[in-house]
Amino acid sequence: MIRTPVILAGMASLFAPFVMAQDSENKPWTVSTELGVIATSGNTETTSVQGKIDAKQRLTRWHNHYIFSALFKEDQVTQDDGTKTTEKTAEKYFGSIKSAYQLENEHSNFFVFGSHAEDKFGSYEQYSTVAIGYGTRLYNGETMQLDAEIGPGYFRGERVLEDESIQTETGMILRGAASFAWQISPSAEFKQTLSVESGEDNTRTVAESSLSTRINDAMQMKVGFNVANDSDVAPGKEKTDTMTYVNLVYNF
Repeated sequence: MIRTPVILAGMASLFAPFVMAQDSENKPWTVSTELGVIATSGNTETTSVQGKIDAKQRLTRWHNHYIFSALFKEDQVTQDDGTKTTEKTAEKYFGSIKSAYQLENEHSNFFVFGSHAEDKFGSYEQYSTVAIGYGTRLYNGETMQLDAEIGPGYFRGERVLEDESIQTETGMILRGAASFAWQISPSAEFKQTLSVESGEDNTRTVAESSLSTRINDAMQMKVGFNVANDSDVAPGKEKTDTMTYVNLVYNF
């Protein structure tokens, strides 16, 4: 099975010519890391770990955005005979790369986007997307910004059926995405993101709402809610997954 790092390495090699064409001496980076851990013991034992790396690189014309996230969860389960065992109930990895070329308008661009997700317990065990398109800023206020992008693409997904056979789906998609940011105060920020990948076999919708509060210059506390929906899933799978989290964020 192809693992996430291999997919991301392939994406990076695809975008490398664009990046290398820029001035190598001017590579300002903005990097944030998130970590959330929940552990309980006693009558109920669970362990949940969520992590994320979000890196942005702004060059003369090319603006590159890299994301990698992981989710892992174990729960204590009581068997029919009364014994208790620990079982893995969530294991998910996601990575994406977007390289956008800035046009004459500072907030308009042409972009190339690629993503890969592996979810052991999701509707698709693997889901990869490649897309190109146009992005622009729809609203640019003092404290609020709204960005949107749209373009055609291609997806490949693998689903595990009830008989444990693997069903592979491929096809063209139309991908649209939007991002809203509101600087509520110098120490608090609200963000809302939405992406829709629509094809003949499936429409995947992912939305995330988050509120971040600054602890100091480098640290933030982040509370968020994430919802993901697939319009077509294998028998026995839910169409919608949700997650509420509290993470500690460190900004470099």
